[in-house]
Amino acid sequence: MGSVIELNDTLQLTKEQGFPEVLDLDKHLKNPFKAEDFDGKVFEFQNKPEVRVYKIPPVRNFLVENRDGKWIYWGLVHVLETTCDYENKTTSGKFKIIYIYTSEEMKKAHAMLDRDKGTEFFK
Repeated sequence: MGSVIELNDTLQLTKEQGFPEVLDLDKHLKNPFKAEDFDGKVFEFQNKPEVRVYKIPPVRNFLVENRDGKWIYWGLVHVLETTCDYENKTTSGKFKIIYIYTSEEMKKAHAMLDRDKGTEFFK
């Protein structure tokens, strides 16, 4: 007998799962956000498929927006809390933003961290 639990270093979310609506890519590319813009703000995500474990603070996780299967690397977060629904095999939780990539860093992040050509947003 056994179980499957995924260990993640990346919090990859769709809008439906709770990717922060305030992180608007067009706005960020014109006038970059900074982590300080979100000091004290805690974000929530819900119903991420599979039971997952994330690195705990002070270790960072990457924050990635999933837009129709294409990944946008936004920066770094601390996952503060998770709740696992073992019956439905989903994970929900809370996180805070600790660093936002500049537009240049966002465009380089996929090549440096991922390299899956099928998920690359900036081409």
